[in-house]
Amino acid sequence: MSTGLANNVKKYRRAAGLSQEGLAEASDLSLSTVRKVEQGGDARVETLHDLARALGVPTSALFVTEAAKPVMGDEANRRYLAELRRALMPPIGLSAPLTDHGEAGELPIMRREIEDGHALYHADRYGSVAKKLPGLLRSAEAAVSALDGEEQQHAMIVRAQALLLAGKYLTQVRQYDLGYHALSEGIRLARDTGQTQLAATGVVGMCWLLLRQDRFDESEQLASLTASELEPRFSRASPGALAVWGELSLRVASAAVRNNRPDVAREARRMAATAASALDAEHIDYRSHWTTFGPVTAELKAVEDLSIMGDARGVLRRADDGLLSQKAVRNYGKPSANNWDRHRLDVARGHVLLGSHQDAMDVLKSIRRTSGEWIRHQSMARYIMSDILKSRKRTLTQDMRDMAAHLGVAE
Repeated sequence: MSTGLANNVKKYRRAAGLSQEGLAEASDLSLSTVRKVEQGGDARVETLHDLARALGVPTSALFVTEAAKPVMGDEANRRYLAELRRALMPPIGLSAPLTDHGEAGELPIMRREIEDGHALYHADRYGSVAKKLPGLLRSAEAAVSALDGEEQQHAMIVRAQALLLAGKYLTQVRQYDLGYHALSEGIRLARDTGQTQLAATGVVGMCWLLLRQDRFDESEQLASLTASELEPRFSRASPGALAVWGELSLRVASAAVRNNRPDVAREARRMAATAASALDAEHIDYRSHWTTFGPVTAELKAVEDLSIMGDARGVLRRADDGLLSQKAVRNYGKPSANNWDRHRLDVARGHVLLGSHQDAMDVLKSIRRTSGEWIRHQSMARYIMSDILKSRKRTLTQDMRDMAAHLGVAE
């Protein structure tokens, strides 16, 4: 029971001069939802966004520190990630870490391994990434210890790149503490070797991790500060520099819109669109920025804002139009599978909000066909499926039962 959240909502509601009925109407939520929150019930972050907008406060103003709930059902992950955990976080004693470095890897081979790891990650093969990372991290660390001078600097850069790959994978599968450790170490190594753009790429990942932990203020501030430090001269900036600056702008916008700061979000989206327009195509190079970035990516993230604000019709109206039309995607290039699939989840949510359950199911099934492992790690997919199950008045179809089982959602 979240008494702190309940007290915050009551406090801001009364300051706004609203009754529970008035808050329900202003936030477009049911009266029962408002009452549940004010009685100490749990609420999705999306519900808190709606309440914060109606109350005119940042979403983070409603958050409180409470006793953590017991963590249930993570036993398997502790076993699956044991080897990666040992490679990232060895035991520390009075003298030195109990580290098994293994053999130093050859730098060109490790660079190819990192590129292969990114390809596997974007091909939805998370198991293969998890198996590759422990040996790669140990080999890179051993190379740093074995080499000196300029070669050691190159080994440190390779280790930084391997750590950022580990942080990307771990954040995707919601192992946030491990992911934070990998990203922070990767950023530190990149900074120490003068690789500012590589460090900024790690910051993009760090902001994503903070966003997933609902740390909206910190994510926005970190992305905004880093973008200011890196702002490129558009006339001579490399594609990678434009992309990482654009990605940081996207992170500012994503945090701000979730934190009920729409003006900040709009300006950040404008900056991202400017960088994307300068590229004039989707650009991908994991050595110089986080993921695919370009006009299509910037547009689908702008549509994501509509979804967060509950504008289902706006999402569906723009989902296959303009820069997101098939013709535009052919001309500009396709965004990363993760970003495109996240956009399609926004489309599915729009269909659910408008009562079109079968249309939502068609989108979910399409994502599952191409990204079956990815969708299992998406809380939004589970929320969408839960909403379908709760609001469906007719008997569930077999497709609905199969999807619920795939996502781990109880019927």
